[in-house]
Amino acid sequence: MLERILDFFSFTGFAHLYWGNVVMLLVGGLLIYLAIRKQYEPLLLLPIGFGVILANLPVTGLLVTGSETELGGLLYYLGLGVKLAIFPPIIFLGIGALTDFTPLLANPKTFFLGAAAQIGIFATLFGALALGFSLSEAGSIGIIGGADGPTAIYTSALLAPHLLGPVAIAAYSYMAMVPIIQPPIMRLLTTKRERAIVMEESRCVSRLELILFPIVVTVLVVLLLPKAAPLIGMLMFGNLLREAGVVERLARTAGGALINIVTIFLCVCVGSMMGAEAVLSVKILEIFALGIIAFAFGTAGGVLIGKLMCWLTGGKVNPLIGAAGVSAVPMAARVVHVEGQRANPENFLLQHAMGPNVAGVIGSAAVAGLLISFLT
Repeated sequence: MLERILDFFSFTGFAHLYWGNVVMLLVGGLLIYLAIRKQYEPLLLLPIGFGVILANLPVTGLLVTGSETELGGLLYYLGLGVKLAIFPPIIFLGIGALTDFTPLLANPKTFFLGAAAQIGIFATLFGALALGFSLSEAGSIGIIGGADGPTAIYTSALLAPHLLGPVAIAAYSYMAMVPIIQPPIMRLLTTKRERAIVMEESRCVSRLELILFPIVVTVLVVLLLPKAAPLIGMLMFGNLLREAGVVERLARTAGGALINIVTIFLCVCVGSMMGAEAVLSVKILEIFALGIIAFAFGTAGGVLIGKLMCWLTGGKVNPLIGAAGVSAVPMAARVVHVEGQRANPENFLLQHAMGPNVAGVIGSAAVAGLLISFLT
């Protein structure tokens, strides 16, 4: 009887569980806690956290690689959408359908703030090189500074697939912590008087401009950076569906059911790449440290250029909106609005901050195309 019990135990996951799995199960639990209790990007961290748990339950077969003669595990096949860089462009399609570029078109100079915030990508790239990562790995890590999860996944899948899990977790985790990371940097680099600046109302944007914008951006950016075509193309196609006004069903599907379904699959698969054997190392801890540096530099770069624009315009631009240049949409814009109201309760910066915020989405995708072009 005892022998049968031991035989049964040898087939259970308990017999194959080791300390690394336990640590990662706790990490998965922490991500779920942050999603539910703290409401930090729950749509992302909840499925990622559960994916981490699934990846660290032994002998499930969920991640078994398929072959011509044997079927693979469920997460192996779902993960192909990540590894083959299919899911991120589809998510960009949905993001485009949900994005209103009116604030950017009403105040085109905020393009520069979205571009300035990408400094975090290059600062982190050089930091990763200094720590001994290869050039392609450094590019994969640097993209965390774009504060855009799908872009980070897409870039890592092409440049350094073995780092895809940690890079994606770092990108999404720090996106969720934008309200914690950004405010101290914003206050450090600006005065209360600058934060209290009330910006003028933006001009009205015509429907023709809104329709032409995604077409013109696609043509210009893709001609300049062909490798950015999957991200920029899908982002702008989704936006064209929104602004055309004649395909509302398609726009609703892209910005609703489709993006929700793909987000579930993407995030569970990203979490499932966080097996204990793959992530419990010094190098992975370095990636997480570089990730927070990337966000800090991106925020600082945007705010500093915002200060420059404030000076050039004679105090008409609130430098806080530069912090929204990181493409954590719309979280970064909300943080800017809150900080502005702390300095001046009559300050309403949300609409102004959305300009650099959506510019940051375009900027991070363009930089991703640049990195992929030079590093592959």
